[in-house]
Amino acid sequence: MGHAENLLLQELDEQCGGGKVWVSRKSAPKIPWYFATGFLVFWGLLFFAVVIPFYNRLPTALTLEDANENVFIAERAYRNLYTLSNIGYKLTGSKENEIEAVQFILNELAQIKEASLKDFFDMEIDLSQASGSYPYKTVLNVYQGVQNIAVKLTPKNSTSQTYLLVNSHFDSKPFTPSAGDAGFMIVTMLEVLRVIATTKQQFEHPIVFLFNGAEEGDMQASHGFITQHKWAPLCKAVLNLEGVGGGAREILFQSGPNHSWLLKYYKKYIKYPFATTLAEEIFQSGIIPSDSDFTQFKKYAKIPGLDMAQINNGYVYHTKYDVIDVIPREALQNSGDNILSLVQGLANAEELHDTEAHTNGHAVFFDFLGLYFIHYSQTTGIWLNYGVAAAAFIFIFISMWRMAAVSHVSFCHVACWFTLVLIVQVISFVLGLAFPFIVSNVMDNLGLSLPYYSSPILVIGLYVCPSLIGLSLPITIYYAVQGNKKISTGFHVQLALHGQGVILAFLVTCLTVFGVRSTYILLIPLIFYVLSLAFNLLTTLHDRGYAWTGLLKASQIIPFLHSSYIIYVLIVILTPICARSGSASNRDLYIAGLAAAGTVLSFGFLVPLINTFRRPSLVVLSLLAITALSMYLASSTQIGFPFRPKTSGQRVAYLQVRNMFYEYDGTLSKDESGYLFNFQDRREETTFLDAKVNLTGLVSIKLKCDKYMMCGMPLYDYRYVQNRLQSKWLPRSKSIEPPAATKLELISKTTLSATTVRFEFNLTGPSHMSLFIQAYEDVELSNWSFLRSYLDDPPAYPLSYHIYFTYGIDSSPLNFFLEFSKADGDFDVPIFQLGVSGHYIELEGDAESLDFASTFPSFGILATWPVLYQRYIF
Repeated sequence: MGHAENLLLQELDEQCGGGKVWVSRKSAPKIPWYFATGFLVFWGLLFFAVVIPFYNRLPTALTLEDANENVFIAERAYRNLYTLSNIGYKLTGSKENEIEAVQFILNELAQIKEASLKDFFDMEIDLSQASGSYPYKTVLNVYQGVQNIAVKLTPKNSTSQTYLLVNSHFDSKPFTPSAGDAGFMIVTMLEVLRVIATTKQQFEHPIVFLFNGAEEGDMQASHGFITQHKWAPLCKAVLNLEGVGGGAREILFQSGPNHSWLLKYYKKYIKYPFATTLAEEIFQSGIIPSDSDFTQFKKYAKIPGLDMAQINNGYVYHTKYDVIDVIPREALQNSGDNILSLVQGLANAEELHDTEAHTNGHAVFFDFLGLYFIHYSQTTGIWLNYGVAAAAFIFIFISMWRMAAVSHVSFCHVACWFTLVLIVQVISFVLGLAFPFIVSNVMDNLGLSLPYYSSPILVIGLYVCPSLIGLSLPITIYYAVQGNKKISTGFHVQLALHGQGVILAFLVTCLTVFGVRSTYILLIPLIFYVLSLAFNLLTTLHDRGYAWTGLLKASQIIPFLHSSYIIYVLIVILTPICARSGSASNRDLYIAGLAAAGTVLSFGFLVPLINTFRRPSLVVLSLLAITALSMYLASSTQIGFPFRPKTSGQRVAYLQVRNMFYEYDGTLSKDESGYLFNFQDRREETTFLDAKVNLTGLVSIKLKCDKYMMCGMPLYDYRYVQNRLQSKWLPRSKSIEPPAATKLELISKTTLSATTVRFEFNLTGPSHMSLFIQAYEDVELSNWSFLRSYLDDPPAYPLSYHIYFTYGIDSSPLNFFLEFSKADGDFDVPIFQLGVSGHYIELEGDAESLDFASTFPSFGILATWPVLYQRYIF
């Protein structure tokens, strides 16, 4: 390789300067080798000493002794959370949700109203029910009698006809007390309302606090409020509050859209900022298998707003471990202080009078370690991105010109060497991104996915170190073999850094062209590199051996802290999600990608500096040893096993199914019972088999999907539908007895015309039911009593129409009709299939099902209930 490079150098010399005799430059002495590893360790220690403590920083929780100071009192909110979470599982349609939780909130509101300053405010409490429908993902979501508690607080002196809306939900997923999701935000809203209503103050706009009782079943209550409630048309901005974890700081992960003025108020009034455009773009890409009520407000009322959520400890999200014990009071104080101040600020926003007049585009926003919040318009971001990229190219050109002058060589000579170094640097950049993906795929192919799930420290060894190897290996080899003595080693290292600058400037330009607002995360390290380069050029440091490295290292502290901070936040968010996103794809690639991106951004301008030390290859070997050790720990020890009891369990979702298929003549052709597994993570059933769970006979349902409508299974919701090809069926010999009736009754069959017939039905059953409808090939489903837009835009083949029906306080039967058209008008033959499933979510199942559930390991978190599925042919 060295001989080839010498030949290349000779050719470059001939092209760039002919036979000119070059003057050699003596290189500055390199730093002893043992400082090289310490150099990288310093940055690691900086991460652990600064980034993690600032991420976990929370204010002191106030107690009731501070109650007279008109501030948010975490202790009172905590007491309310204790009561609310102890109600238990608040599934839509259950007594706990529809009666007990509602009564608790109404009692608290009555106390607040009694204590309110009646000379300053009017307070109106409204309990309402809503029924409606809307398409969502692959299903038509139909709801009936879901409840909303809305409170309007109106200042006495207010003449405003526009309101601020503050929303969260009190219902829960099955089998969770939902202290974090979203009891945390419900009690925060109650305390915020209490403080505002009992404080002598003036603000311009009325505030509507919405406590909605049906979010977990795809956001029915918020849809009902915003499309039907009397106050909804006057709500012009929304602050939506969510929870996907066990409490810490709440992140602003969606804003607007096209109303960047909201961020002006966020910056002014928020006490502990925590926000990033990158989280917004990731969330809206669909990578995260969750949604929030914010979607309903945007889609059905075009209301702009801010969407904020608790994101720490997502391991407990939607599990029985989402209890008050995992929520620190300091987290309530943090969110309470923020939300109270922000609500007070937005209630005085002039823009709220006419939000449509203030549509001023998207924004770029982010915080720095929770200390400071930065935002600017997307237009400003575009000019800033292009400007910094142009400045990078200009200063790099000036630097190369200076190198040529100082080294007494031609600029062409420097440019030719820079081209070679740039190629090496591109290879380093690519390998820095690629190596973590390779490790992730290797581990996945070995059946060892999610090794970092319970041991996040393994992310460093499995992904960060391989990324550092990729960044350092090509450039280290290059400096070991390159033979150009006409340019000093110090200048050669600068050329490598210039190569990193060119790469980032190119990426910033391209991403800006494609409208990616998160480009700012590449812009920040580039800005500080350009600034340090400009200062070094203005002084003589640029030309003094390695003297310029001191300023460069200092200039990269802020970019390092920001890049590692935001990537750490995203890894904290996505790690628990990787074990509940289904088994179809390797979600470890997301963590590997984030770790790789964070490493490249944090160390891109630092890793080439190891070549200012002697024996930089020792650094590469050290990184390789750490990677090898981490892979061993992940594959051969308990450290790499993903799941732990209580703290980071494995989600086990399966239905206790009774399938009964009725033919056209009414005969029962199939009656089977078993367990339908919807695997939540990549490891599927392997951990259960290792734990000696008896899964003999477990088979994929793929073949059933080819044969039967919707796989012949009672797929619960759109997640079961999307993951159906990875689902598996475990038959059992003893029939499952339905714990209650799910009854479909044909009321009438009426011929409307020579080619059209109508079927009218009555459906009774539990609070969560589904209908699957599929006409035969020569028949068209031409009309029905459900939403027309879903009929006209059905799910993609081979899926059938899927009606997902939920009721809240109103359990009256569902009456509906279906109309079918057929060219030959012969309706005395099979016309369509109709599947009906009743999900008895609040019931445990029969004795055999309970015995089977008890065999799962302690780290298993079960979500299972009986289901009766009946398929009819009419």
